[in-house]
Amino acid sequence: MARLNHVSEQTLRYYDKMHLLRPDTVSGETGYRYYSIKQSAALDMIQYMKSLGMKLTDIKKHLENGDPALMKSILHRRSLQIDGEIHRLKYQQRAIERTLQSYQRYETSPPDGAIVLEYIEERRMYRIDAGMNFYDYGIEVYEEMLRKLKENLISDQLPQIYFCNAGTVLRRENLERRRFYSSEIFVFVDRDFVPDQLTVPVPASVYLCIYCNQFEKEKEYIGYLLDEIKEKGYRIAGDYICEVIAEFPFLERKERGMFLRLQIPVKFG
Repeated sequence: MARLNHVSEQTLRYYDKMHLLRPDTVSGETGYRYYSIKQSAALDMIQYMKSLGMKLTDIKKHLENGDPALMKSILHRRSLQIDGEIHRLKYQQRAIERTLQSYQRYETSPPDGAIVLEYIEERRMYRIDAGMNFYDYGIEVYEEMLRKLKENLISDQLPQIYFCNAGTVLRRENLERRRFYSSEIFVFVDRDFVPDQLTVPVPASVYLCIYCNQFEKEKEYIGYLLDEIKEKGYRIAGDYICEVIAEFPFLERKERGMFLRLQIPVKFG
């Protein structure tokens, strides 16, 4: 019976144990189970319903009741479950894509301290004001700001794939005065997954960028960017962005390591 229907003997024993498919007869002397070829119809139905993703307990209910309404109810519930699984897998796939892109960008980025002009296309930013100046403290406050960002992501029912590579914003007026004050933390998001009303656009622009491999160097490197802008006669065209290109958990230091792209939108002349 198992060989004819391409199932294991263990499967038939389990179906017998849960009274889903009982043998036609059982030998009183040997305990051997004997099936009729006609029982293949029931086994076909069980395998078909399993292929629909139905649980064995639901299959048993349907076979016992033979009620089409019950079958429809079970399948409708299963369809909703599949919809949820598809959404979850889409988010998971996008998370994998974003992580791979992050590491590819890291591998192809200029070295630490390199200053380059880059054209960056429009991006969408999910941003909150955490209410504390990032530059007055160390990495611990950044972690506190991340907790607030995570709370907001959850509150807005956004996929947690975006809770990574969080950066900060330094407003143009503070940047021009070299006043290091930033309480805003953000993540870049995809338009397909996050409603526009929860995001702000970052316009496409030419950015003067410097790459940085240590959190502690950021203020010094901002100074290098501002000096370069002054020397080349550029004009600041918007807010400064500290974008995390990639994160690396330094377990021995019990903190996250970050590779940063510090960027200021500029105009020429």
